[in-house]
Amino acid sequence: MKLLTISTMVFISLLSGSGYAASYNCDKAQTQTEHAICEYRAVNDADVKMATTYNIIKRLVPMGTRGVIQDEQVKWLQLRDQCGNSNRCLIEVYKMRQQKLDLHMDRVYKQGPF
Repeated sequence: MKLLTISTMVFISLLSGSGYAASYNCDKAQTQTEHAICEYRAVNDADVKMATTYNIIKRLVPMGTRGVIQDEQVKWLQLRDQCGNSNRCLIEVYKMRQQKLDLHMDRVYKQGPF
């Protein structure tokens, strides 16, 4: 059930993306990493899924937890940017971040009720 809900949210967010390939406007990409995210479809999809999950979680958790998750995101972005344009590295860091966000999402579901 929860996988279906997350999948539905991700799908809706993909449909509503107004001209953005990634979770940001690729026309405004500045770094080598941002350009790579826009170029590689698998990384692009991982970016959209991660950003969607991150934004959902931020709205569902209490402020203290939200601050922790935001701090994790800043550190993760620094790690991601070290990948440069390496497709393999980007896929791995997105996979790692998505797993961490999924753990946060599981905690949200367990605390219910919804």
